[in-house]
Amino acid sequence: MSINSESLPKEPSAVQQRRQANMLLVRLQWFVILLLVAALFWLYISQQRFQNNVNDRLQSNEQIASRLNEMDDRLFSMSQQTLPKPSATVSSQAQNQLDLLRIQIQAADRLLADNNDNAAIELLRGLHWQLSQSSNEIAPALTIVIKQSLMKDIERLQARSSQPSPWQLQNLAIQNIQDFLHSHERATSTATPTKTTDNNAGLTRRQLVIHEVIMTLNLANQASNMREQDQFISYLTQARKQLQSLVPQNLEPKNSDKQTSASTKKAVNETNVQTKSSPANIPEVIDWLDRLIANAPKPTPLLTTQILDQPKR
Repeated sequence: MSINSESLPKEPSAVQQRRQANMLLVRLQWFVILLLVAALFWLYISQQRFQNNVNDRLQSNEQIASRLNEMDDRLFSMSQQTLPKPSATVSSQAQNQLDLLRIQIQAADRLLADNNDNAAIELLRGLHWQLSQSSNEIAPALTIVIKQSLMKDIERLQARSSQPSPWQLQNLAIQNIQDFLHSHERATSTATPTKTTDNNAGLTRRQLVIHEVIMTLNLANQASNMREQDQFISYLTQARKQLQSLVPQNLEPKNSDKQTSASTKKAVNETNVQTKSSPANIPEVIDWLDRLIANAPKPTPLLTTQILDQPKR
């Protein structure tokens, strides 16, 4: 019995099967290659991120190391200063601790001069803790006095940090003076539009003087921000002299100096009164400047510094 060849399903030939197998192998090879490329790309990105993290950490470590080196240099330069002669009744270890304590207190004074009250408070707290340790060989009586002075300094600095600084109050008062001078200059320039030529010349000179005073007060503000007391007083004195040329002698009160001296004695620590209002005229601006000069903030040394400096005297 013969089988009909056309009724059987057509099976692929060996050549076709080989081609299909080759195509499948090629596709697998490309798939593996793509996976390898993706893995290499991911490894490259991960390596770059890791390198960036390492570089950031190295930079931060270098910054910390440079800051520590600067602190070491400051402490070394401060330690080179003349120190008091050790007392014969004090042991060498206790004297070394006292010398180190003086250096640390000087560092706290430097922080206060830089207007960094919080860092100074933390340093004083660390010194108080240091004196409470068993390794402290300073005389017990002196240790108690120093610890008490440290606590008083910490309380004073904490109270001061919660209030506006005297320099800020001075800057506010100067700003009020400048605002008045600006408004006074505008009012003066618009109030006399029909004056003669001579009066216009005088008005121009008045405007120039007021402008110079405002610029001088800007310099005083900069000196206040830098805590430069001598420059601050110098600029305020210069502004006062410039304004005096605008006040006629017949309008200047005869007892202005006496009133100013009396008011400055009562106005110590009352500069905030000047920050609540504005002057009404040029003589009152001069009076404000007198008060600012008399109340120029002065650095207050730490009580602990005064106690540790007593043996030097």
